[in-house]
Amino acid sequence: MISKEIKGRILSAIELNRSNYPSDAKHASALGISASVYHQLKKGQLEKALSDANWVRIARRLDVSLRDSIEWKGARTETFKYVTTQLEVCQERSLSVILCDVPNIGKTFTARWYVNEHRNAVYIDCSQVKTKRAMVRKIANEFGLDGGVKYQDVYEDLVYYLRSMERPLVVLDEAGDLQYEAFLELKALWNATEMCCGWYMMGADGLAAKIKRNVEGRKVGYAEIFSRYGGKYSRVTPEQEDDRREFLLEQARVVARVNAPDGSDIGQIVRKSGGGLRRVYTEIEKIKRGL
Repeated sequence: MISKEIKGRILSAIELNRSNYPSDAKHASALGISASVYHQLKKGQLEKALSDANWVRIARRLDVSLRDSIEWKGARTETFKYVTTQLEVCQERSLSVILCDVPNIGKTFTARWYVNEHRNAVYIDCSQVKTKRAMVRKIANEFGLDGGVKYQDVYEDLVYYLRSMERPLVVLDEAGDLQYEAFLELKALWNATEMCCGWYMMGADGLAAKIKRNVEGRKVGYAEIFSRYGGKYSRVTPEQEDDRREFLLEQARVVARVNAPDGSDIGQIVRKSGGGLRRVYTEIEKIKRGL
């Protein structure tokens, strides 16, 4: 059973997310609910408006925790500044970029934050939509289009919409999980929306290895995809191991200073984290819960 308090948090997230869409109808479609239900939610009617399953689905889409979690503030780490700048340029100039870097440095957090703060930008977790059809339908749904009709209609509607919008941006996280046919479809989408849409592909070092392996193996489509996404890999962290460790520890320090309770031993949190931002969260949660 979803409590009234949690429903209120989800409703607040819905209200914040509304500014990213041109109309209530598009927003309702993106959330996967009818216009009449959306109208009820706007009026604050929480009871019986949605099933628990739908509350959970919307919470997942808007990244709302269903449990009592600590408040987490964004910190202007080097990763945050670097990725935000790249996303802004991609959206403003309809460019395409591939970012490949080590995990647990704040790439996903930054991408989600950017999409929540900027109109006509959507975030896609490719690990959840690995096939061509699932990926395209998900992109269409995020823009408020009907992803449940015949696939060719979904594809054509999406292309038409992207070409008609003002500076759309698609962020593809965990792109290394995409199947081969999905990569080919990304090439087709890029061709159909050239100079009309920004594309930002993110992944760990495995994404670069996968693309490089397939380019060298002359697998159809990979060289073209790599070329369309700038022909190079962006990276935030330093290549040298010692420099990278210092970089990660400094990021952990910046995040801990913003989020740790007053009087906390920041140095200890950073040392225990080893530079991993998820571990920083764990250590701060333990402090706040008195563990």
